[in-house]
Amino acid sequence: MPELVFFSGTMDCGKSTLALQRIHNRSARGLQGVIFTRDDRAGEGKLSSRLGLVTDAVEAAPGMDLYAYVVGRMTQGDRVDYLIVDEAQFLASEQVDQLARVVDDLNLDVFAFGITTDFRARLFPGSQRLIELADRIEALQVEAMCWCGARATHNARTVGGEMVVEGEQVVVGDVNGPAAEVGYEVLCRRHHRRRMTSAAAHAGILSPDVLPVAPA
Repeated sequence: MPELVFFSGTMDCGKSTLALQRIHNRSARGLQGVIFTRDDRAGEGKLSSRLGLVTDAVEAAPGMDLYAYVVGRMTQGDRVDYLIVDEAQFLASEQVDQLARVVDDLNLDVFAFGITTDFRARLFPGSQRLIELADRIEALQVEAMCWCGARATHNARTVGGEMVVEGEQVVVGDVNGPAAEVGYEVLCRRHHRRRMTSAAAHAGILSPDVLPVAPA
């Protein structure tokens, strides 16, 4: 049976790489898919991985009806065997509903890839709706690591290396961007709560992880 599957994880855990691998595997078997993405680091209409792999994609712009787009492609005679959706956290809730309709009405598998929460540890609307509707939710097995060596579970937004917790939910940046610009860093929950990025930890400030010593 066709499924809507949500592959989720933090930034830097290989979501786009897995999406590209699935495209490759299906292409090798003669299957053809529609690839959607939104706000990829490589630019509009691209699906890219930090490993350097990139392919063309359809930009899932705000207000775009994804179901109608797929039906239009099929009506024109294009073969569509499956859908890949990268950066799915940026989709509107109604666009996720449209993906579910693709599965139910067109009998196509839809594989969505995205991060679950934003820099404030709040659910993205697209991710929330995918959690509500997906037939299956798969946590990525490649674990990103916090600077302390623990498993990274949260995405932090940084400006000049300092973590910020206010601002628009969607601001495009990268974990490998220059420190002076808006960037992102993956942290464990402990250091996300304490707003301790790698830059802050290496500044020589006494770590809040050290227990206070009671006066003698």
